[in-house]
This record gives sequence, C-alpha cells and structure tokens, in this order.
Amino acid sequence: MYFFTRSINPLTLSSVLTCALLLPACVPALQSESSKEKNSLKIPHRFDATKPPVPEVATGLMSLFSDSRLNNYVNRALTGNPDLKASLARLEEAGFNTRKTYAATVPSLTANSSASRSNVSGRYAVSLDSQWELDVWGRIKAGTNAARQSEQAFAADYAAMRQSVAAQTMQAYFSLVSSEKLLGLSQRRLKSFDDSLSLVNRRFEAGTGNLGDVDLARTDVENTKAQVEQRKNARDQAARQLAALTGSYPDAKSTASSWPSLRRSVPAGIPSDVLMQRPDIDAAYQRIRAADSNVTVAHRDLYPKFSLTASTGQQSNVLKDLANSNFNVWSIVGNLAAPILDGGSRKAELGAANARAKQAIASYQSTVLGAFQEVENALGSERYLKSQQASYTKALAAANSAESRIKRSYEAGLVEILTLLDAQRRSFSTEESLINTTALRFQNRVSLALALGKGL
Repeated sequence: MYFFTRSINPLTLSSVLTCALLLPACVPALQSESSKEKNSLKIPHRFDATKPPVPEVATGLMSLFSDSRLNNYVNRALTGNPDLKASLARLEEAGFNTRKTYAATVPSLTANSSASRSNVSGRYAVSLDSQWELDVWGRIKAGTNAARQSEQAFAADYAAMRQSVAAQTMQAYFSLVSSEKLLGLSQRRLKSFDDSLSLVNRRFEAGTGNLGDVDLARTDVENTKAQVEQRKNARDQAARQLAALTGSYPDAKSTASSWPSLRRSVPAGIPSDVLMQRPDIDAAYQRIRAADSNVTVAHRDLYPKFSLTASTGQQSNVLKDLANSNFNVWSIVGNLAAPILDGGSRKAELGAANARAKQAIASYQSTVLGAFQEVENALGSERYLKSQQASYTKALAAANSAESRIKRSYEAGLVEILTLLDAQRRSFSTEESLINTTALRFQNRVSLALALGKGL
C-alpha cells in the first residue's frame, strides 16, 4: 500500500503528476556538445619528420638500453617516487568514489531507537528505516557511469605517470653521465693548460719566450680551474636530481660515468598509433565520456524524482518486549519531488555541464596535438642529432691531430703561444660539444619512446 504522508490538495497533486508525466516532452532534450562536436583534425598517413633512415627495433622504454645500473635506478623510481605514489592514491580515491555512486542504486537502511519516561509509564521504541530513490530517468545510472569513467581516466593518468617517471629517471641518468664526462674533460683541460704553462715557463727562463706568453697561459689555467668547480657543482646537482626521482634523500652519491649502447631505436609507426598507445590521450578521452555522462545527470535532474521510504519497528511500555521480532509498526511511503521554481539553478547546472563537456573536448584535442608535436620533434631531433654527433666526432679527431702538430711546432719555436692555446681550446670545445650532443641524443631517444606511447 502506498500513501503520501502529507495532505495534498487533489488539484495540486493532479497538476504535479501531469507535469511529471509531460516533463520529458516539455524539457528540451539538451545533449552534450561532445556528442555533436566533430574532430576536424586531419591526420597524415605518416609522420612529417619520418625520413630515411627510420628508427626501428625497440618496443618500450626498458628495452632501449642494455644497462643494469640504469635499469636499477628506473626500478627504484617506479617503487619509491612520491609523485607516482600520489597518482596511485588518486586512483584509489577514484575507485572509492565509484563505489560510493553505486550505493545510490540500492536501498539505504537506518536503525533507530528511542526511550521516554513519564510519571505513569515508560515508552520504548526501535525501528528500521529504508529509503530508495527509483532511477526512473537514468540520472543515478548516468552519475555512476561518470564516476566509473573518471576512474578509468585516473587509471590512465597513473599509467602515464609511470612512463613519465621512468623517462625522467633515464634522462636524469644521462644528465649525470654527461656531467661526469664534462667534469673529467675540464680536469683534463686543466692538466693540459698546466703542461702548456710549464712549457711556456721553460721557454721564458731559457730566454726564448716572453712574459706575455706566460700570462696568457696562466689565464687559461685559472679560467679552467673555475670551470672545474662549476662542473663539480653541476655534477652534484645532477646526482641529487636522480636520487630525488627514486624517492631517496637528494645527496650527491649517485654515480653514472659511461654511456650505454645506442644500437636500439624506436619504431615510429603511423600517427594514428599514438592515439591508441598513449595513456594521456586515453585519460583525456575518458574525461570526455565522464563529462558527457555528467551532462546527462544535469539533464535528468530537471525531471521529477521518485523515492520510496519504508519504516518498521516495535513499540512497547516494557523494554524486554523490543527483543520480539514481531514488528507491530510499519509503513511504506511513496514520495514525488518535482522541480517547480528553483530560480533557474538546474538549467544553469545543465549549461555548466555542457560547458565542461566542451572543455573536455578541447583538452582532448590539445593533448592529441601536443602528442603529435612531441613525436614530430623527437623524430626530427633524432635525425639532426645523429648527424651532429657524426660531424663532432670527425671534428674532434681533426682538432686533436692539429693540436699535436701545433704543439710540436711550438716546442720547435715555429709558432706563437696563441696558436697553441687556440688549438687546445678548439680541441676541448669540440669534445665538449660532442658530449653535450651525445647526451641530447640519448635523452631524445627516451623522449621519442615516451611520445610514441611505447610503455615500459
């Protein structure tokens, strides 16, 4: 038996029910803009920067390099990085939020008890109250879908964060390798300039040199000493960055002194592969779905809500009678709540939900364009950096050869000290450029794998 607990004028009740029945036809069926919006982005058949030779072989970040020390740092980061732990906690929170929305689909049950005492007698009561909203229009289901899709977005965020942390750790490792190599280069430069200073001093003492040559050689020595200190600081900072990424105290104890093999590369594939492989794009897509479901929630909120409440219990003047399971007080009530006047609040929320759906679409498009740009940049850099590295390697060999010849000529008194010092600077400057380019190429190889969504 259903009855309304409040007394309602028959005419008023009839009007409310009529409005409730006609409301689906009266309210404009506003749909999410996400269901109307079309992506006008034209995706080419191949990446613009894909030109021979095309990178190939490796299938993921962890298979790029055969380096046990590097892999150890990455594994430590995947278990200890605090940002990654925070991302996992957000995913766990999203799971509980999803479970919370499912609670609205089943009746809620509340237990109550009360006692009162008068001069004549006492009164004791215990009751169980249940409430259940009938999801006539699918509003609750849409809310559940939105929560589940948001959870899927957070799961994709977590996958993207794992890849990002692994990539950052690899790049920090290569920064440390280059920092240590540059420090070693500066120390060798200092020794070379020290040797040159000794050579100039011997010539000055022998009367075949002048004091200006000594000052020039000493200038290079002192400048290089300052550079050595700067390189030590840069090396320590790179070590601290690597330690912090692994969740350890940021000290300067981490070491990495040699490049791993760079024989393996990354298959570029075709542009559409990126849409299927990158978790950040998946996360943006899931947020479009969640926003679309939230539009449905806001739309259905314009409709009336039907709920059932049931109450059963026991009342007695004697406390021990409450243990009797033969409940003698019960009722079932049906309630109808329909929005009549709310100042436009619900329609405003529907408009806001549509605006959020537009934002989700724009965010998705931005993520996709950003992904394509990252791939194109990394592919282009791969080709240019490889060419740079080859040129610097040849230039270094030539500079070292020139330095050796000029040094012998200086010792024989055939050239000036400026010629020798310039040859030494050119040799070390070329080697420095080679180290920096090599570091950029290793870091770019990681960026390419990450941009293509190759995973771990």
